Formats: sequence, C-alpha cells, structure tokens
Amino acid sequence: MYGNNAYNAYKNNSVNFASKEQLLLMLLDGAVRFAKTGRQAIEEKNVMKAHENIIKTEDIFIELMATLDVEKGGVWAKNLMSVYEFINHKLIQANLKKDSAILDEVIPLIEEVRDTWNEAYKLSKVE
Repeated sequence: MYGNNAYNAYKNNSVNFASKEQLLLMLLDGAVRFAKTGRQAIEEKNVMKAHENIIKTEDIFIELMATLDVEKGGVWAKNLMSVYEFINHKLIQANLKKDSAILDEVIPLIEEVRDTWNEAYKLSKVE
C-alpha cells in the first residue's frame, strides 16, 4: 500500500515539475505504450481494451496537433503536422477495423516521432 502511494506521488511530481519538452516526451512514450497495448488487445480479441488504448493514443496526437504552432514552425511544422495527421488517421482506421496490421504499420512511425523528439531534446541540452 505505502509503495503504491509513494509511486503515485513520484509520478505526480515528475509531471508537475517537468519541462514542456519533458512533458512532450512523456506523452510520446505514452502514445507508444498505449498503441502497443491496443495492438495486443486486438490480438487477444479484447475489443474494449483495444478501443480504450487506441483512443488514448489518438487523444495524444490530437493534443500534439492542437499545440503545434504551424505559423512559427514554418515548413518543418507543416510537415510534422502531416505526420501527426497521418498517424491519427491510421489510428482511427485501426480502431474502427480492429486491425493489428494497421497498428504494425503505425507503431514504428510513432516510435520514430518519439525518438526524433528525444534526440532534439538531448541536442538542446548540449548547447
């Protein structure tokens, strides 16, 4: 019981005191985890669990799209928006069809987005 409370307190503090870059990375880690859980749930024929986890992944990408400043980011941000839209479209298809093959296609892309942001974060800390 105590261990659980300590873990939850740690988790809350890590979110409350994280920088916006760290929050972005946490969101993307969550997106990868939720997409993989959704894929596994499809394989296990657990429709509700698949739906819930794919929706969580979709919600993350909707938030990323809503907060992406395309005006300031120029061409780079517009290209990133296209990637986010593509991922979200594929997630919707995977959820509607409960098709793990679609998730097999999109999970590596989600991981690549996460890894790219992670690398950008590391490089920004070096300067």
